[in-house]
Amino acid sequence: MYNKCSKQINIKVNITMKHVHWIGTGLSSLPGIRRLAQNLENLTIWNRTLEKAENSINHVNKHNVNAKKFDINHIFEEANPGDIVISQLPATRHPEIAKLCLKHKCHFASTSYLNPEILALDEDVKKQNLVFINEVGLDPGIDHFFSHLLVQDLERLTSNNLEVIYESYCGGFPAIPNDFRYKFSWSPAGVIKALNNDAKFITDGEIKTVTPYKSISSYSINTENFEAYPNRDSTPYIKEYNFNKNWKVIGFVRGTLRLDGWKDAWKDIFSMLEHQTETIENDINKKSEELLIDNRYQPDEEDRVVLSVKLKAFENKNRIFNSSYFLDEKGSGENTAMGKLVSITLSAAIDLMLEGKINPGVKTAPHDNENIKYFFKVLNENNINIQRNNE
Repeated sequence: MYNKCSKQINIKVNITMKHVHWIGTGLSSLPGIRRLAQNLENLTIWNRTLEKAENSINHVNKHNVNAKKFDINHIFEEANPGDIVISQLPATRHPEIAKLCLKHKCHFASTSYLNPEILALDEDVKKQNLVFINEVGLDPGIDHFFSHLLVQDLERLTSNNLEVIYESYCGGFPAIPNDFRYKFSWSPAGVIKALNNDAKFITDGEIKTVTPYKSISSYSINTENFEAYPNRDSTPYIKEYNFNKNWKVIGFVRGTLRLDGWKDAWKDIFSMLEHQTETIENDINKKSEELLIDNRYQPDEEDRVVLSVKLKAFENKNRIFNSSYFLDEKGSGENTAMGKLVSITLSAAIDLMLEGKINPGVKTAPHDNENIKYFFKVLNENNINIQRNNE
């Protein structure tokens, strides 16, 4: 009994002492910032525009919950060993911040894909008893939780002689479709360039590499038709999701979801990518400026996010498992669907770090049921509805 009490006291002391530093108050940050500001006593919001940082915490009046103008050196002059530094800056800045966190013995968190430069710090991060967590947003993030739970359920079946198909698709788009079938909340250039990056996935038991905009297909979720394409390299996630080595993976794809009609609406952009000239960078930037004029989210316009993760298994050609997780979220203003799903999930990860429930090291979204249930609990408290479908 004494040991249990001691452990609880230690956790409370750690929570009180640790200070959380959140860098960046973009549209995908505000709901999570507001939640942490409500719950924590030691929080600093850092942003290039001080006014935006101040606005993100204007709902609380706490002595040690503050807003400051972003200065990378100033942050680490103020941060103490054991503090948590959250980077919601562009992903290219994460390695720099992670290395400074290691130098100053601070924990690190981001919603972005795990960068190889950060992964290379794993041994040193463990030596310092630190947690560097990544991929705890929407996609990547919530999709990982869905995937781990589905794989664990399939693993409970006694047979190992299985053929397995895994499909994970996520997309954000306007809740009321426009002619362009998409809207932007930041520069379109990054979205356009990503369409030209190779995507690797498994179909019909074979690894296939494609250019995303050349591999768009129709995809149905809950009787609604979308368009979808694969992105990045899906294949490492077979190991990440702990697929049984005896399973024969005949399909495995992680991809992007778009509204029906998106392919036709974007045909001029695909043509530009298909027939590139020496001025392609300028062409993309010029097109980006044009697209923002007519296809930018307006203040308080409603956005929508759909995420679907499906896992099917067959034994001797008979389907023995068919299950999925699904969410369809809408939002507007400060509480866009994208902002809620990304930043509230991130804020829940900070809760777990403060409570010492994530082991030291460089890692991605938690795999274990207990922590995943906590994320689901926090999302549910924020009226985000997760559906589980079994057939």
